[in-house]
Amino acid sequence: MGEEIIENIKQIQARITAACVQSGREIADVQLLLATKTVNAERIKIAIENGYPLIAENKVQEIKQKWDTLEHVPHQSHFIGHLQTNKIKDILRYNVSCIQSVDRLDLAQKLDQRLTYEGKTMDILIQVNTSAEESKFGVPPEEALALIKEVMLLPTLNIKGLMTIGLFSTDTLKVRACFKRLKELQQSIEALQLPRVQMKELSMGMSNDLEIAIAEGATIIRVGTAIFGQRQYPDSYYWNENTYSTR
Repeated sequence: MGEEIIENIKQIQARITAACVQSGREIADVQLLLATKTVNAERIKIAIENGYPLIAENKVQEIKQKWDTLEHVPHQSHFIGHLQTNKIKDILRYNVSCIQSVDRLDLAQKLDQRLTYEGKTMDILIQVNTSAEESKFGVPPEEALALIKEVMLLPTLNIKGLMTIGLFSTDTLKVRACFKRLKELQQSIEALQLPRVQMKELSMGMSNDLEIAIAEGATIIRVGTAIFGQRQYPDSYYWNENTYSTR
């Protein structure tokens, strides 16, 4: 079990390295994030202990279930799922260092309220729906700047960049267009030099499209099943929408 996970990670890392070389980018500028939904804690622990400490969950319930096993294993935990406001109190209990899926003002405001109450701050990414699919979460690209200008006023939230789910398609031009849109948005926001807004991170790309994402500027690649194997249930079981997956 452990050998297979390690070998799969090596294969994905080799692809990331090759894509960076092909694109003229520094390998150190692209992180591999392990998308661990449905993966049991012992399997996650194997990956962490072999040098891949950046993990992410899609559901608060799964963070809770795995906490006792992973609490004392040094790692960094992100949240990449659709976050309901009634789960904010729960997510802040489990040492999540970044919420990548902030896509609406009411979520940001309620996060800020709870973080203020607890005396904490949180790194966040703004999730953008670059594919214009109704089935996906994320702020439309044309509304992202307005959202960022509101969120940057909330003192507990540190905007670090943007996240998107690319179109899951064999049409590479359409997939590339999603990532280009996010990169263009990043550059236009950077040019404004907004206070308390960083655009360092672009979280985009999975196993099926990581080369395209890296060519277009991704700094975080999210990979799940290509490392840990097929899940027990289809993505539609875990998501409110069928097409929103993290492979």
